[in-house]
Amino acid sequence: MSEAVFDRLDAATYVRSSLHAQDRDWPETNCYLDVWIEVLPSLGFPAEACLAYSITQDFEGDQFTFFKVPLEDLEALYGLKVTELAIYDRVEGHIQQQIERGRLSLVEVDSFFLPDTHGIGYREAHGKTTIAVNRMDFENRVMEYFHGLGLHRLEGDDFDGVFQRSEHRKPVTFLPYTEFVKFPEQKPSAEHILSVSEALLRHHLNRRPLENPVAAFARVFPAQVEKVSEREFEFFHLYAFNTLRQLGANFELFSSYLEWLVGQGRNELAEGIEEAKAISATCKMVQFKLARAVMRKKFQGLEEGLLPAVNAWTNLMSLLNKHYGEQGSRSAPLVSAISA
Repeated sequence: MSEAVFDRLDAATYVRSSLHAQDRDWPETNCYLDVWIEVLPSLGFPAEACLAYSITQDFEGDQFTFFKVPLEDLEALYGLKVTELAIYDRVEGHIQQQIERGRLSLVEVDSFFLPDTHGIGYREAHGKTTIAVNRMDFENRVMEYFHGLGLHRLEGDDFDGVFQRSEHRKPVTFLPYTEFVKFPEQKPSAEHILSVSEALLRHHLNRRPLENPVAAFARVFPAQVEKVSEREFEFFHLYAFNTLRQLGANFELFSSYLEWLVGQGRNELAEGIEEAKAISATCKMVQFKLARAVMRKKFQGLEEGLLPAVNAWTNLMSLLNKHYGEQGSRSAPLVSAISA
């Protein structure tokens, strides 16, 4: 018997979110946020509204902050309560029970068994990733799941592999980190979502890095790349993913957030869209330069290549401060906006 959280959805006909459009600089972001980018529209919510936290991203010395939407933001905006699901029995059994209660489960699995990673790691490389399970069919060993760029389907041996069943059973069962989502009894209004989103923007603006994180990265970038070039070439992909890709994808999403706000009448933020896009486009261009630098062992000019993104970050924060900073005229305090 097949059970589903969103019974109207089908992997064969599913239309992905516009935030995952192929013509974007970074169609995929990271596994956790990609799930929410698809789940929120499936609930009838604008995913863009939760992206205010993007401006808190910092350079952590060896990587940019791995951006994830704060769970408290999801609850404040949409009424979604996300909490850890204790796994003490078979993982798939816990997930099935939550589906029967109308709840979505987010679970860490081995991407080796996910068909949507074909050409990247499917049946080739083991890696941890997060999926959200929409549909389970134990009898036919079929599952539909949100991951990456949309809603996908797996079956048969992949079903057994994901849940360590049958020949994939291990002597000591791995218990993955799993969350489950309780949906609100009453869907929040568009006015509520906008009000809270702007309150969150003001809140996160006060939490942003004190120093320009792109400038901090630019200063150490050439030296880091020189060390990367001494490693196997596959290491380049890991380094690029955790630096340029995280920075670029984060601010491309923030540009979409600003587009959403402008669509709500916040026209004074229009120029910020281009600043955020400039960070994204610069990272994409520099990533190509990075690949060439690693192969040719030439590292001159890498720091200068990031200068447009450095300036764009400064300009963007100045604009946001003007309208949402301590002296800005827009948005009520976070607590009052949420309780309104």
